[in-house]
Amino acid sequence: MENVLTQPNSRLAFFPISFFAMVMGLSGLTIAWEKAQHVFNMDLGINPLLVGLTATIFIAFAIAYATKALMYRESVRKEIGHPVKLSFFPTISISLLLLAVAFMEFDMGLSRILWMLGAGLHLFFTLFVINTWMHHEHFQIQHINPAWFIPAVGNVLVPIAGMPLGFTDVSWFFFSVGMLFWGILMTIIFYRILFHTPLDARLLPTLFILIAPPAVGFIAYTKLTGGELDSFARFLYFSGLFLTLLLFSQFNRFAKLQFALSWWAYSFPTAAITIASFVMYEKLGKAFYLWLGTGLLTILSVLVTALFVRTAMAAYKGKICTPEH
Repeated sequence: MENVLTQPNSRLAFFPISFFAMVMGLSGLTIAWEKAQHVFNMDLGINPLLVGLTATIFIAFAIAYATKALMYRESVRKEIGHPVKLSFFPTISISLLLLAVAFMEFDMGLSRILWMLGAGLHLFFTLFVINTWMHHEHFQIQHINPAWFIPAVGNVLVPIAGMPLGFTDVSWFFFSVGMLFWGILMTIIFYRILFHTPLDARLLPTLFILIAPPAVGFIAYTKLTGGELDSFARFLYFSGLFLTLLLFSQFNRFAKLQFALSWWAYSFPTAAITIASFVMYEKLGKAFYLWLGTGLLTILSVLVTALFVRTAMAAYKGKICTPEH
């Protein structure tokens, strides 16, 4: 009998590249809990479990998508040519960069390998995607959404592990690229949101990605400058905090949405502003940031747990990895 994986209607053929956003969310949760324990000077013993779970899921997804690429090349080509799905391919390299950060307290050698793989792969994806944007034949203004931040602005993640690993100039290079495209894409995205048709309901959760560039940029910048909290660092943090408030104020709108994998877009940006708040506490020692970070960590933990359960239920019921209608 023909193996189910080789059948045209196999669910593997519809395994979406956006699944790697789940790894980003779990990595963010892991790093946030590592940071919280450092701030509170305690060890709850959960770090190995969180890192292990995240790494295992990444490996499983990587094997699944590599198998899909070998067996269903046309399906992968369609994702690469899709104006929205294209931007999710760099979630693979970002997952490697985040795992590099998460593994730093366990194995610096492994962290270095993950960082080098992630940075190199992300540079490739950045060049590939931006070249595709520049020489496209079918993209329209309604195609742009906050997920477009992932390839270009995702570069700001590199210094977080890059600086402790000793890659100073490389870290500044990636940070500069990310900040450059943050300004460019932020302007275009708000123009699209304000003056064109509303985002499709399935893409509304990607609005949370707006939080990530300034929040992650703040964390990266403090690494690049040796921990100095200067005016630009404050600008980045408070920009991220305002966007967090703006989106949290729209809770009722997001709560009405039907579950989709795009909901994982809530997770990593929330983790980024959580970690950034703990960094602010470390730099200033003000209780406000400690309470804010703790509150955000609570929200993040509940959110990721709920997303994990909803995703598992959807997969069990066969609502994921199916043809789009």
